[in-house]
Amino acid sequence: MKNKIFFSLEMKLLNAILISIIIFTACSNEKPMNIVFIMSDDHGYQAISSYDTTLIRTPNIDRLAEEGMLFKQSFVTNSICGPSRAVMLTGKYNHINGMIDNGTTFDGSQQMVNKILKDNGYTTAIVGKWHLKSEPTGFDYWNILPGQGNYYNPDFIEMGNKKRVEGYVTDLTTDFAIDWLDKRDKNKPFSLFLHHKAPHRNWMSGPDHLTLYDDKEFPLPENFFDDYSNRGTAAKEQTLEIDDDMFIDYDLKVPINVDEKKIFKNEKIGGEYWDGIYNRMNENQRKEWDKAYNGENEEFKKSRLKGEELAKWKFQRYMHDYLRCIASVDDNIGRVIDYLEENGLTENTLIIYTSDQGFYLGEHGWFDKRFMYEESHRTPLIIRTPNGKKNIVNDSDMVVNIDYAPTFLDYAGIKVPEDMQGRSLRDIVENNKASSDWRNSVYYHYFEYPAEHKVKRHYGIRNSRYKLIHFYYDIDEWELYDLQEDPNEMSNEYDNPKYESIVTDLKNELEDLRRQYNDTDLNKFLPKDNVKTDHLGLGGKVSFVNKYSSKYPGDSKHALVDGWRGPDETFSMADYSVWQGFEKNDLVATIDLGKSIELKKLSTGFLQKLESWIFLPDWIEYESSLDNKNYVKLGKVNRKSGIKSTKVFREEYSIEFAPRKIRFINIRAKNVGTCPQWHQGDGGPAWLFVDELIMN
Repeated sequence: MKNKIFFSLEMKLLNAILISIIIFTACSNEKPMNIVFIMSDDHGYQAISSYDTTLIRTPNIDRLAEEGMLFKQSFVTNSICGPSRAVMLTGKYNHINGMIDNGTTFDGSQQMVNKILKDNGYTTAIVGKWHLKSEPTGFDYWNILPGQGNYYNPDFIEMGNKKRVEGYVTDLTTDFAIDWLDKRDKNKPFSLFLHHKAPHRNWMSGPDHLTLYDDKEFPLPENFFDDYSNRGTAAKEQTLEIDDDMFIDYDLKVPINVDEKKIFKNEKIGGEYWDGIYNRMNENQRKEWDKAYNGENEEFKKSRLKGEELAKWKFQRYMHDYLRCIASVDDNIGRVIDYLEENGLTENTLIIYTSDQGFYLGEHGWFDKRFMYEESHRTPLIIRTPNGKKNIVNDSDMVVNIDYAPTFLDYAGIKVPEDMQGRSLRDIVENNKASSDWRNSVYYHYFEYPAEHKVKRHYGIRNSRYKLIHFYYDIDEWELYDLQEDPNEMSNEYDNPKYESIVTDLKNELEDLRRQYNDTDLNKFLPKDNVKTDHLGLGGKVSFVNKYSSKYPGDSKHALVDGWRGPDETFSMADYSVWQGFEKNDLVATIDLGKSIELKKLSTGFLQKLESWIFLPDWIEYESSLDNKNYVKLGKVNRKSGIKSTKVFREEYSIEFAPRKIRFINIRAKNVGTCPQWHQGDGGPAWLFVDELIMN
């Protein structure tokens, strides 16, 4: 009997040991988590039904929320496309990763989360929108849209090769992503960044949704007719208004012919922008488009709406188009989820859905983003992981897009680099509880001004109740909002004595955050001043063969020799006041110095800014004369920098020669003509920008 008992105990002990070994082995050999990072462009949280059912139903995005965690306190560091993407890749604020605005070029040589994943055995891919100007680095496969991309028959750049693909961009992006999932190295864990163009401006409906919502009228936001009376200068001077700032054709899809321009003289008309997009469609696509839009457009033109009724019509058209784009995104997210399930991948795959920032859907009468106000600062974030909490709405923990990269690495079992400024969300996702030292406030900094939409530079802090914003550079104004009492941010309480102590505390905490994130120098990224220079050619008279553009006159028809040149250090937000611009044409000019002067050096500055289609000239030739008849060649200078350089800078084209008497100078700078095939403006007219011909 004792032997039987002993044997039974021995077997139980042995089984326990074996079970422990099996568990230990399973844990130590746990497969790294696959990562599917889905991001849309400009998808406001208001247009996801798991956040708000007022506007739309998004069953597939909701499905992720039901199987995971939805964050209601999710924010971006800088509400603008390129910078937000750079933050997600690096886990660092823009003043650290260098991508401060959409005009800057992302430095792909720096540390990025996809590179770390790849170095640790992952196969990596990015498909869809990139919008960082430089080519992707650290991906095994990439197939991206050039620039903003097109909705219909878009160009894609696959591993450096650009080609046009027939179809609708949201469907195509998903097609390419699923194709890569099929063909990837199945022996490695994978990381797929699937980034949609939609619902970015100009909000073109997909072929399956052209008439969706035709019978629906969407409710106006309660502050749609905001007059900004209790706000500062920035809110009053922006150009984000649906009524005043949308293009009637490009944005609202109402083409205007020559005879109708007088009728719509008070409307912004994109003209060539819309024509190019519309003509990109094939015959069948245009037929279906016209069938869906022409009738309503004609009815609108006949109605001659004005005032508030016109503003309301624009809002409805905007909502119909924007939400139709969302419907396509949601359909395609369903395709990806279905693929993962059908291939047995969901139980070992982290799925994230987000947008690069929030978006205004008529709140304050606006579209677009940029401001630190709620609709653009807050962004949707849903995380589904097999071992996470299910159907959880996290409405308390404040998360920021700097947290994404650390989260990916944590789930991959990789140590998060110390220089990443974000923190992993894994504990929150799996336990629905943040650590005791989790952040209680978030820091924001927007740099892109002066620029499109005229949203002024600002930085600020937001906690669970209050938001403090400082607008700077050409103004010095503070705004405080009590989000509990004023969730729509209609009343700036900064000067209200009731909030004096709150302001003091928030300012102190804001300075702590600026030091924590190493963002204490507000002058570092300000536009640089133009430079006054002295040389022997000042006061000369300039005559042109090809006239410069009236949009970029350089302040004077003699700007080539007026003593002003662009800044030595040129950032993306260039001041064009001293630059003369030539669209497609060469610069061909003669300078009359008024008298003969002994010279031995000529130097001319040109701007390179590919985002604005501004290229350096291929070459420059200089000639001199004493009588404006007999010219002598002084030399020819070729471009030094590569034509594909995506950095913003000025380059000098200089020659030196033996001293000689000169009164007249001929200069010819060869424009590249049209944007090359690899450029997002392929076939469009290229610009040449010149500032000063310096003579010594």
